[in-house]
Amino acid sequence: MDEGFRRLALAERGLVHSLRLLCWCYRQEYAEQAGTLALFGLIDEQLAKAFGVSRRTVQNWQQTHPKFAQAIARGKQVADDAVERSLFHRARGYSHQAVKLFFDARRGEVVRAEYLERFPPDPTSMIYWLKNRRPDRWRDHRDETPADPSEIAKATRDLVLALFRVDPHPRS
Repeated sequence: MDEGFRRLALAERGLVHSLRLLCWCYRQEYAEQAGTLALFGLIDEQLAKAFGVSRRTVQNWQQTHPKFAQAIARGKQVADDAVERSLFHRARGYSHQAVKLFFDARRGEVVRAEYLERFPPDPTSMIYWLKNRRPDRWRDHRDETPADPSEIAKATRDLVLALFRVDPHPRS
């Protein structure tokens, strides 16, 4: 796996093309490397940089090498699940055991104090969660357009008449 991170580091520093270290040829060990990189949240474009190939080559490898595609899919799924759990905990609030270290000058030693750290629910996380999980109740703009075409035509006519203050029933 260190090879995948080495490749990514070289790619990000722009050394890949000049050193010609990487090739577009697929190797069996790429499946495990790609799966691990996907666990860390890398997307196809970043995977391509790590392997020193184009994004299209990574997509071709996914189509022609099922183990490669499955490894990436598994890695992305695990990473997405972890982020989803984190968002859920942020939205609901959570607490965890923590340790604080400080120096006691009178005794001349480091003191370790364990405590329960609490994080209140985060409104931004709540809104994001609800907009995505219950869009019918939490989206920003409600769709109040009538479904019946005749209602749409009537609403349009009424709007035009109101804008131009036209009497719909002129007297002769």
